[in-house]
Amino acid sequence: MTEERKKLTVPDLIARKRSGEKVVMASIPDYPTAVWAERAGIDICAIGDSLGMVSYGYANTLPVTVDMMIEHCLAVQRGAPNTFRLVAMPYGSYANAEVGVANALRFMKEGAVDCVKMQGGRDKFDIIKAIADAGVPVMSHVGMCPHFVHQYGGFKLQGKTAEEALKIIDDARAIEEAGAIGFEVEAVPAPVAKAVDAAVDIFTFGIGAGSASCGQLLLAFDLLGMFDQFKPKFTKRYANISQIAVDALKTYAAEVRGGQFPDADHSYGMKPEEAAKLEAALGKKRG
Repeated sequence: MTEERKKLTVPDLIARKRSGEKVVMASIPDYPTAVWAERAGIDICAIGDSLGMVSYGYANTLPVTVDMMIEHCLAVQRGAPNTFRLVAMPYGSYANAEVGVANALRFMKEGAVDCVKMQGGRDKFDIIKAIADAGVPVMSHVGMCPHFVHQYGGFKLQGKTAEEALKIIDDARAIEEAGAIGFEVEAVPAPVAKAVDAAVDIFTFGIGAGSASCGQLLLAFDLLGMFDQFKPKFTKRYANISQIAVDALKTYAAEVRGGQFPDADHSYGMKPEEAAKLEAALGKKRG
């Protein structure tokens, strides 16, 4: 049973920015993980298109579709109804302002989310503004944007030079000017993320970007050790659920093969009189 609790709102995020109170975020792809997140008191469940990698095994986030994301949004909503939910709009779903607004409205209406998030800065100004003007709380994303992975030649640190850092800061200001309520800062040096946060009055959250942002994000599957094919530098493992699961499955397999499972404790019995009737009936048939 999910315990009722006060859900964060958009004004709360602005207040947290001003007060310096940190916001705890986790990327949550499904119902069971959402239940855990709400029980743990996570502030924001981000339904990230990273689920294409951790839940579907894709090499990157690009194959994920709007319809896929909506289904995951609804699963997370059922598991964490009292937690602020942010959805990452997948690659191609905001190719222009018209497409972006249509899909953002779909996420709000069909996905039961509180906010949508796209990727890009000044180059996406018109799209961010159009979504905000349509009445949708919108965030964006600076630094290493996974949708641009092919332009980078892989998932690579951004903002390594002063020139690159200034471009990221300009993107951050453009996102604010466009009417967004916040943005993600990913995979940049900590001093750059600090400068980015100082440059705007809106909510910021970081992943692989030091501690200066208002909020911190990690993928739940990463921090829980559920996805262990690779580990980004910025991920801290708080558990090793993958190994626990493999060990449990090995034990199960051994018990089935050895005849220890199922035992009487894990089997359904029958009333003695009914068992006797059944045995008698089978005896007559055999006779």
